[in-house]
Amino acid sequence: MRLFLAPMEGVIDHHFRTLYSEIGGVDICVSEFIRVNDLPTPAKTLLRECPELAFSNPDIGQYSVTTGGIPLRIQLLGSNPETLSSTAQTAARLGASAIDLNFGCPAKTVNNSKGGSVLLKQPDLVNHIVAAVRNAVPEDIPVTAKIRLGFEDRSLYLDNALAIAAAGADELCVHARSRADGYNPPAYWAYIAHIVEQVDIPVIANGEIWSVQDWARCKEESQCNDFMMGRGLIACPDLALQIKACAAGETYQPLQWSQVLTLLERFYRATRDAYPKRFLGNRLKQWLFYLQMHYPEAQVFFQTIKRFKHAYEFEAAFTSVPRSLQAVDLDHNPNDRLHSATDFSYKNPDARFQRL
Repeated sequence: MRLFLAPMEGVIDHHFRTLYSEIGGVDICVSEFIRVNDLPTPAKTLLRECPELAFSNPDIGQYSVTTGGIPLRIQLLGSNPETLSSTAQTAARLGASAIDLNFGCPAKTVNNSKGGSVLLKQPDLVNHIVAAVRNAVPEDIPVTAKIRLGFEDRSLYLDNALAIAAAGADELCVHARSRADGYNPPAYWAYIAHIVEQVDIPVIANGEIWSVQDWARCKEESQCNDFMMGRGLIACPDLALQIKACAAGETYQPLQWSQVLTLLERFYRATRDAYPKRFLGNRLKQWLFYLQMHYPEAQVFFQTIKRFKHAYEFEAAFTSVPRSLQAVDLDHNPNDRLHSATDFSYKNPDARFQRL
């Protein structure tokens, strides 16, 4: 069984990948999508978006990994087979461990630019894109794809899966909802089982895995051995470790709030100077919003810092306020789903923070 950290645009950047590779349980990371338009994306852009590439050297078999040693796949998004294949070649030369193609992004701005899930309306084009990229990169570099079950409905889910497999993809990840379904529960895992029956490549199940119980149901319904998690892992940082312990029949003690708090402080310090000063702490607030699902203390901490704008305020919060939150008892339902906080699909770094 392999567990993947999903490529959540505007959320899971290299800072998150660094932390999660150190927490453990995740076997493969996928980068945020890199948009490819009518011109190939240059190497400098790939290196900026995926700094892990800077430490790769394909000449000696050293491919893109996180600082914790977890393989990083480079995800490309676009609709032009020629520029996508050229960009994939560049990524492979830089040392990408794999090339992943995004056919699943539901964001309107992306779909209106002929990218992401809108391409699922054209299985022939999907096939052409995958084939072009597969032919462009060395055989030892896997080419993978991520899809939803469709765009306006789920009628073409199998057509697209078969098109991707026929084009030579090495693996397929399926988010078990259509674009029209958005992020609303449920995820239709049984559709993935139909794909597993029809294609001869590994299939990775994705969507609505928030707990060990969700994983067990997904495994049964999807008939998959590999799973990708995004929001579930953000809300519960050690969910991958919990799942692996369950699968192995081992006892596991979940992370306590004090341990999560240490992660939060490290994350804040790592991102403090990475974004414009007017957005100081917004990445931290974004993560806390998800953490409220499993940690009631996160709700208190969020309320404490939500209006903070200055570094000294955050520094004081980490050294004083949270230490009194070790045993907070709130009216908290761990089964609540935070679907209202799912669409951070912004490529513009200014826009992505204006939600907070």
